[in-house]
Amino acid sequence: MPRTAILIVAAGKGERAGRAGPKQYEPLTGQPMLVRTVQAFPDWPVRVVIGPGQEALYRGAMGPDAPEPIAGGPRRQDSVRLGLEALAGDPPDFVLIHDAARPLVSRAIIARVIAALEAGAAGAAPMQAVADTLRRKEGECWITVPREGLYRAQTPQGFRFADILKAHRDHAGTDATDDVAIAGLAGLAVEAVPGEESNLKVTTEKDFILAERLLAGETRSAMGYDAHRFTAGDHVWLCGVKVPHDHGLEGHSDADAGLHALTDAILGCISAGDIGQHFPPTDDRWKDAPSWKFLDHAHALVKQKGGAILHCDVTLICERPKIGPHRQAMRARIAEILSLAIDRVSVKATTTEGMGFTGRREGLAAQAIATVRLPSNSDAAGQG
Repeated sequence: MPRTAILIVAAGKGERAGRAGPKQYEPLTGQPMLVRTVQAFPDWPVRVVIGPGQEALYRGAMGPDAPEPIAGGPRRQDSVRLGLEALAGDPPDFVLIHDAARPLVSRAIIARVIAALEAGAAGAAPMQAVADTLRRKEGECWITVPREGLYRAQTPQGFRFADILKAHRDHAGTDATDDVAIAGLAGLAVEAVPGEESNLKVTTEKDFILAERLLAGETRSAMGYDAHRFTAGDHVWLCGVKVPHDHGLEGHSDADAGLHALTDAILGCISAGDIGQHFPPTDDRWKDAPSWKFLDHAHALVKQKGGAILHCDVTLICERPKIGPHRQAMRARIAEILSLAIDRVSVKATTTEGMGFTGRREGLAAQAIATVRLPSNSDAAGQG
């Protein structure tokens, strides 16, 4: 499989944004824009090209363990060329060159660019057809400019590494606004792939406001339910806590109905099926398994989509054991598994007033509701 590297160009001053410093280090919903842009490429090695005097800003934003930044040049094409030269010691097959000011690029765009290169294209770039009416002023008159064949170019722009490195070397003195222009000067054919409106370039203060709205994404809630029969034993597992009882719970795993219901609720938020699909009871690997592993798996799937769990609420339905003495420990354990603040976790208990299987003390049940926030560029949020 071809090796792909990501080169993020973050060397600009970003003065049009009207911020105190370079815009790529300014916060978007609590994180520096550069961090959000890098996080859009979780599956590939990423290198960042920065401007003179920006190393402290870069370290402050990305942390001490971030890859060594690459020193850029006075113009964008200079920075890209220097970034490509830094990769040349261990050259990838493909390189995707992306603007730090486009933090909302989706996985779908990235996949389309790579797919075009894998299919044999010399280069590929996301583009959006111009939809607005275009006019040019001549004297006192406004002349309509035909928009047929006009496109807005976006990034990442992908190329075969050796070809685009040579193109930048050969045309180092030329002014060019993007890498498609450099490729054109070198005679490289670039294939257009569909871009997306949400893949905007954050340039002005209004763009910051729009980007924050888009990054807020959408919020989803879903419900889960589980029930287990009592069997011989001296304890039950509920919400990750071992609770003494005069019975155990029957199940393939540890039969933790609370965590099972919550796991299903989280999976429902991202339309990822149910717990039985991920951990089938016919698979001996999960026999007597602790249910926190199931919940941790659902949490990992949310994070893979760039989402976050906002809140979860579990209701345990049983006559016995009494939940009250263990409620805080259950909340703390769920918060630990999901890396949540404890005030985002609720555990409640109720009975059925002697009715039904729980009222007859044949078993217990649990229901849960989870709330998840998904970014607008997540596949789960409809951009894939």
